[in-house]
Amino acid sequence: MRTSLHYLLHSGKNVKWIYYLKSGLREIVPDAVTRRRLASELEQCASLYDEAYIADRVDYYCKLSQPEILPAEAPRLCDFHKKGNSSAYYFDSREITRWFPDNLRWQYLFGDIRDIPDTPTIVKSRNLTDDNANAVLLKLDKLRHYVYVNDHIPFAEKDDIAIFRGQIGTRENRIRFVNMYGNHPRVDAANTLAKGGLLADNPDGKPTAPRLSIYDHLRYRYIMCLEGNDVASNLKWVMSSGSLAVMPRPTCETWFMEGRLQPGVHYVEIRDDFADLIEKMDYYSSHFDEARRIVENANAYVAQFRNARRERYIALRVMQKYFDLCK
Repeated sequence: MRTSLHYLLHSGKNVKWIYYLKSGLREIVPDAVTRRRLASELEQCASLYDEAYIADRVDYYCKLSQPEILPAEAPRLCDFHKKGNSSAYYFDSREITRWFPDNLRWQYLFGDIRDIPDTPTIVKSRNLTDDNANAVLLKLDKLRHYVYVNDHIPFAEKDDIAIFRGQIGTRENRIRFVNMYGNHPRVDAANTLAKGGLLADNPDGKPTAPRLSIYDHLRYRYIMCLEGNDVASNLKWVMSSGSLAVMPRPTCETWFMEGRLQPGVHYVEIRDDFADLIEKMDYYSSHFDEARRIVENANAYVAQFRNARRERYIALRVMQKYFDLCK
């Protein structure tokens, strides 16, 4: 079954050409301009935003508390180039690093990172462990991860079904979920992994279906947010919707601070083996007030990431702290 033209034109995801156009235009401006503005930008933003809130988030992303020595081979900012790096990661990191002197050294690992580096390193994601200070979070891969929606369908009017659409690959949790619920009447679960690009074939016998747009997901009360290589990439837009995000407790986090999400407050927690999914659905489908409170809390949590200038200010503070401590 071929993915529809409707999905390609109305997926609800960020528009790539707009992102790359803005990023390319930003690269035209000489770095010297932003470096000269750094002190004044930090000063202005300090007067605009609550310092306790800002400092709390900065310390959450960068948990370093004492000076660290980077390896001698750590590259300088001036040695950082687009060639050899993912375009999205390059542009997102450059948006922040171009404010700092280009002789400063840093370490970075791009991609879906779970292992904690041996030395302080800028990453998109990290495991939720007590010893993850060397993994310093920056808001990376924004094009893919930071999508938000305006959902006007009341929870009570949505279909009483849980939906999962996603690429399964070799991810054991997703394989287990689709095997359990692929043919369940209350769950619409299917693999969208397509060997032929837009083709949704069925090479392994698992329930398979074409991808659905974000807007199509909003018809359902319950949207599954299952971790993939790192975090569940749909969690941000699900929590900005009027549907409930349903998932086991996160094991990985990004700039979204998944480690601070509270079950029963921001999302519906289910067991790691998914066995209580229908039980949780039955509960919230008969307790609309509690469901609406979770939706409201989730929407409020997402709102803190939608102030673009404040987000950039926090990122600048994170990098400033990193450079101050890492020599």
